[in-house]
Amino acid sequence: MNRFKITELGNDVFWLRDSERDHLVRVLRLKPGDLVVGFDNTGLEYTSVILKIEDKSVTCQILSTDQPDVEAQTSVYIVAGLSKGEKMEWVIQKGTELGMTGLIPLRAKRSVMHLEGSKAQERIVRWQKIASEAAKQSHRVQEPRILEVCDWKDLAERLPHGTQWLIPYEEEKTQRLASVLDTLDSKRPIAILIGPEGGFDQAEVTLAQDQLGAKSVSLGPRILRTETAAVATLTIVLAHYGDLG
Repeated sequence: MNRFKITELGNDVFWLRDSERDHLVRVLRLKPGDLVVGFDNTGLEYTSVILKIEDKSVTCQILSTDQPDVEAQTSVYIVAGLSKGEKMEWVIQKGTELGMTGLIPLRAKRSVMHLEGSKAQERIVRWQKIASEAAKQSHRVQEPRILEVCDWKDLAERLPHGTQWLIPYEEEKTQRLASVLDTLDSKRPIAILIGPEGGFDQAEVTLAQDQLGAKSVSLGPRILRTETAAVATLTIVLAHYGDLG
């Protein structure tokens, strides 16, 4: 069945409006009597039947409610240095499919892309839409939140207190990611710091270690592109704690 993000939830019905309504009507051409699934980012999903299609909304009657076990038990965030082209979009899409909790775009010294003001807000809206579509495709019931673009000084405030920080770094030669994961608490959030093209500057790595308590880790002997490193690290973390594989 086709999946939709609920705009408004009632006692035994929900409504789809704006882009969700238009996708149902204009793209999928569904009609009253067709079955759909709605989710509201609370962990629940609702199997429903379309009751009424109007100019600005679709009304769906809830038939059953379920809480599927599809979300990762460990909250994992990606903090991604701003990168050019479609790299950020790719990380958001694949990270959502794999199970990331959220993503923070970070202004880094070697970032080629620079986002400020209204341009930054417009890009966040686009990135959130990509996360929403990927959540539907992968049958998630909670879409990752794409937070505002931030600087290093604001980073600690963006994530929950007690977050554990990891920073894959090509100059790290002793600590492997797998061994560091054995020392972390899977019940507390984990944030993965990923550098932009060219990686993090040494001063940024030191800043992350000193101010965030980030643990520098090696992903192996080969140098990975920024988007590859993000997805590879997320996969290893989730697999280590039993969510994948």
